[in-house]
Amino acid sequence: MGAVTDRLAELGVELPEVVPPLAAYVPAVVNGNLVFTSGQLPMSGGQLPATGKVGEGDGLVSADDAKTYARTCALNALAAARSVIGSLDRVTAVVKVTGFVASDPSFTAQAAVINGASEFLGEVFGDAGVHARSAVGVAVLPLDSPVEVEVILAFA
Repeated sequence: MGAVTDRLAELGVELPEVVPPLAAYVPAVVNGNLVFTSGQLPMSGGQLPATGKVGEGDGLVSADDAKTYARTCALNALAAARSVIGSLDRVTAVVKVTGFVASDPSFTAQAAVINGASEFLGEVFGDAGVHARSAVGVAVLPLDSPVEVEVILAFA
């Protein structure tokens, strides 16, 4: 086993099966020494843990819950990446994370939500997990998901 595989085991994290695409795309592609994942939803066991907009108030997904879902999105992105490169031990850097948050109009803490993905990638990859990032508020996401994350990884 390699460092990343060992680190996932230390964290008690098991990579899930790759989430099947919802439309006409693939979960991840390789170009040169980069892996580009498609946007990953926080699917677990074939289901979304919650739906709706992120914000404060009745009927909204809390920012804390959405942060946890962003972590799940990153985990799903790692599963997609592994499916095309064979092993996450080949990853040399997390290059870029783009996170989308289905936001209530008054919600402005998208960056804090996407920290769920960024912090998880840092736990897994250490210094190689430091990355560029965008956190974007949007009106709606596929299946009414509260969050979606895509990742670009470098590998050897």
